[in-house]
Amino acid sequence: MSNIGLIIEEKAADIGNFLVGRLLPFRQKRAVGPFVFIDHMGPAALKDYQNLDVPPHPHIGLSTLTYLLEGAIFHRDSIGNAVEIAPGAVNWMTAGKGIVHSERTPEYLRETEKNLHGFQIWVGLPKQVEQQDPTFFHIEADAIPVWQEEDTQYKLIAGEAFGRKSPVPVHSRLFFIEIKTKTARKLTIGKDLYGEAALYVLEGTVNIEGNPYGSKQLLIAKEANLCTFEMNENTTVYLFGGEPFDEERFIYWNFVNSDKALIEEAKVNWENQHHDAFPLVPGDEQEYVPLPGTVRT
Repeated sequence: MSNIGLIIEEKAADIGNFLVGRLLPFRQKRAVGPFVFIDHMGPAALKDYQNLDVPPHPHIGLSTLTYLLEGAIFHRDSIGNAVEIAPGAVNWMTAGKGIVHSERTPEYLRETEKNLHGFQIWVGLPKQVEQQDPTFFHIEADAIPVWQEEDTQYKLIAGEAFGRKSPVPVHSRLFFIEIKTKTARKLTIGKDLYGEAALYVLEGTVNIEGNPYGSKQLLIAKEANLCTFEMNENTTVYLFGGEPFDEERFIYWNFVNSDKALIEEAKVNWENQHHDAFPLVPGDEQEYVPLPGTVRT
């Protein structure tokens, strides 16, 4: 019997002036462990007049994880952080009871040709953390655990696995792992995983129980501890997963919470621009993303 419980095809989604490949949520699978949202950005070659511009927008009840493979994004948020994220580094922002942030092409790249490629991820929070004060951490690429086994490179971007721990300050048991092979190799790693697991093929192909799978597919495992697959040469995959929550997580736009009432409250606060709940972003105060279905006046 196959250990693949579901195959999710990457689908295009518009985030303003940029198209991304959406992997989660999916109508048949709303989350994998605590991961509730995964966008694959690019790879995109942007002209000298094309830029990523996501104006200030709010979040509650989640952590965002930004991980780039190419390019750069400048992050600003309402608790005063202003930092550029480069390939291999991790931006980890925990919204808690409410935060606002913007994501834009850095100024020095705005009139040049550039590439952009990476992941935008939302991780749900344990119930007791959903209403905490917002926090932000930037972890440089050289702080992320990387190790080699024969011709296979492992990178533990976030969470715990393989007896190692990433410095990204996550709030629940999870893993986000990059695996790259130069030569074909069979991996049996289920004993190092837990909870739920999904595998995304970025480039190359994998074989699972005799069946080949290529890029733009998220493969959901029936049992994380049975995770076995063959990676062909020059293949890169990502493993996402961890322990799911006991309670359902509801999602409306950029808001995630186990309590629908808190989502409704956030909608009202953002629509009416209540800055005590959602402060302005220093250095990016001139515009914002309206609540869906409303028009900024």
